Amino acid sequence: MQNPNSVISGVNVNPERLRTGIQNIQNYFFSQQHPDGYWWADLESNVTMLAEVVLLHKIWNTTNRISLNKAEAFLRREQREHGGWELCYGDGGELSTSVEAYMALRLLGVDRDDEALVNARKFICDRGGISKTRIFTKLHLALIGCYDWRGLPSIPPWIMLLPGDAPFSIYDMSSWARGSTVPLIIVFDKQPVFPVEPKFTLDELYSEGVENVKYDLPKTGDWGDWFVELDNGFKFAEQLNLVPFREEGLKAAEQWVLERQEPTGDWGGIIPAMLNSMLALRCLEYDVADPVVERGFQAIDRFGVETENAYWVQPCVSPVWDTAWVVRALVESGIAPDDERVVKASQWLLDEQILDRGDWAVKNKNGEPGGWAFEFDNRFYPDLDDSAVVVMTLNQAKLPDENGKQAAIARCVRWMMSMQCRDGGWAAFDVDNDKDWLNALPYSDLKATIDPPTADVTSRVLEMAGELESDSHDAPLKRYRQQFQQALSYVVREQEADGSWFGRWGVNYIYGTSGALSALALVAPDTHREASDRGVSWLVSVQNDDGGWGETCRSYDDPALKGRGDSTASQTAWALIGLLAAGEATGSWEREAIDRGINYLLDTQKPDGSWFEAYFTGTGFPSHFYLKYHYYQLYFPLLALGRYRKAFGER
Repeated sequence: MQNPNSVISGVNVNPERLRTGIQNIQNYFFSQQHPDGYWWADLESNVTMLAEVVLLHKIWNTTNRISLNKAEAFLRREQREHGGWELCYGDGGELSTSVEAYMALRLLGVDRDDEALVNARKFICDRGGISKTRIFTKLHLALIGCYDWRGLPSIPPWIMLLPGDAPFSIYDMSSWARGSTVPLIIVFDKQPVFPVEPKFTLDELYSEGVENVKYDLPKTGDWGDWFVELDNGFKFAEQLNLVPFREEGLKAAEQWVLERQEPTGDWGGIIPAMLNSMLALRCLEYDVADPVVERGFQAIDRFGVETENAYWVQPCVSPVWDTAWVVRALVESGIAPDDERVVKASQWLLDEQILDRGDWAVKNKNGEPGGWAFEFDNRFYPDLDDSAVVVMTLNQAKLPDENGKQAAIARCVRWMMSMQCRDGGWAAFDVDNDKDWLNALPYSDLKATIDPPTADVTSRVLEMAGELESDSHDAPLKRYRQQFQQALSYVVREQEADGSWFGRWGVNYIYGTSGALSALALVAPDTHREASDRGVSWLVSVQNDDGGWGETCRSYDDPALKGRGDSTASQTAWALIGLLAAGEATGSWEREAIDRGINYLLDTQKPDGSWFEAYFTGTGFPSHFYLKYHYYQLYFPLLALGRYRKAFGER
């Protein structure tokens, strides 16, 4: 039933302007579609990705594969006036990121007296220098003799021999930590120091003086200090050559790395796992011409972005994710679900369904495959978030083989149901991957060693079920009623006192709240009205004066910054998507806030239909690693504009 206020004319949004804005961004997307049907935009993080690739090529003596001059130009371009490099746009600079950028410039032949490095040196030393950096920065410095291996934690090779159902095994680590750590078992055991040209030290980056460096792992005064003492025991055993099952563990790690390389050369679809695997192969003295090594370099090359004046490296690639959201936004903004371009993209998505059993099956022995991954090739690591979005996208498209499409959707739903965690929520990649003590290990200073359930992923699965429920075919909410009730209870428990929800995979509470509202609107609009109303009130309360919404990445560190930050197109769209979903479900509209948000998007839209935002609104690891999806500023606004027109425009 049409809402009584559902007429654009007479309110503060011009209908012709809205129509033109939607059409322009639709046309923009169609101009960007790949001939194979998919969409794919750059995925940006920080300069450590490039720094570590430069280091890898120096270690392998393969620098001919990249443009060193363009890499140097990019590093210089990204340095800020304060002398440091940022973790994410506008953060004021970050120590570990800056040390790795400094290292890369030295590897590229920049003299330590260069003005850029003089400024960087002051920034770094004022913040404690190398000794205060994260474990992975120290690792990369140790590889070239600029840090002592004594200051790094041990990873005993015998952990590779522990079965998946043991009290602990590598499968209790998150997929990304596992894919990055197993090859490091080899690297940490070998403790190599590779000669590189030009030769240099980074002694100048030790604030206390290199002669005063203490290599003891830091203690925090809590129970985690027990792990520091345990690490001391491991190191003592290494010194005496008394590490049990060392050779067997190293051989198992090597075999694991080889088995998980995709035919395209990728490992896990993420640069850290790819680089660490290549380091492990180098430590094992694989030849540069070995097919495994060559495929690995080809995969890394594909993550590079070369422009006329710069070269940089993406941490990951996102074609499945981007394609699913673009199609969803196009259809919901008025493109016919059987449009040939929509059909081609949807068929491409169908072909990307993963029918192999991946690492998830170690803990989930009864589940059958059927999910989707983020990247082009990632057989071992489908994820719940991508899978839910792809299912919603396919559900909206009309394909020549509807029976095949429905079979693929049903396979995926069954797989997702088998991946539900014991507390009712869903995690990103694994089931019940929640042993929080692993984040207390000295090795785990990024606090991202596990993959517990989150409100945003759980909300996405609930939203998917709600969308499927509206159709006449398979209705998962009825078939899996008890499981979805548990999921709903989990999401409600995760709501914060002010009405917001935490966002694990997007920045931050605006993202989490939008997702939760979208789920509640479809699966519990009446029974959970109070939770929805509180979420709506929180979103309205943090709207900016310009009509938009924004939230800084620093909200992960300071709760006072929840929902606070300069307006961005993506975060404004998220807020609008949540408000529109709640309004559609309850009939109670925050019309003024919604209109102001829509006008913000139309006011900031560029003539070609696109938007631009400098800020990072994607999250890798809260507080430690952030992402800028270059399409977030495009398909989420289109989705918001399309839903607005559906709610208040011509039907």
